[in-house]
Amino acid sequence: MPLYIKRILSPAKISSIKIINEEKRVEVYLNPDQVSLAIGKGGLNIKLACQLLGYTIDVFRVSQEEDIDLDEFNDEIEQWVIDQLKAVGCDTALSVLELSKDELVRRTDLEEETIDDVIRILKAEFNK
Repeated sequence: MPLYIKRILSPAKISSIKIINEEKRVEVYLNPDQVSLAIGKGGLNIKLACQLLGYTIDVFRVSQEEDIDLDEFNDEIEQWVIDQLKAVGCDTALSVLELSKDELVRRTDLEEETIDDVIRILKAEFNK
């Protein structure tokens, strides 16, 4: 069954699969760059895969690094700044670091200097 799942979600490269037969459910773990390939435009790939398999397929992102919730940084980053980042979908340290400084400035009402400080603090946590 794992080989079949890999084939129906192709071209996405699956990191790991957990099959839960009792619930007719499959958990598929993918690197972040593979998630959109598995899901497809408008969720079409994953819907078709569920129909072919007869199981519900849950897709999870895996990261090479352990991610940290932004609230963990409230001793170094002011809460209103964290709230601004969360409002644009950045609720973890790595989700902030995945975006460029220009993108963060564009999406939030934060000044470049504030974004620079946030990036510096988050990079220090991951030794980047």
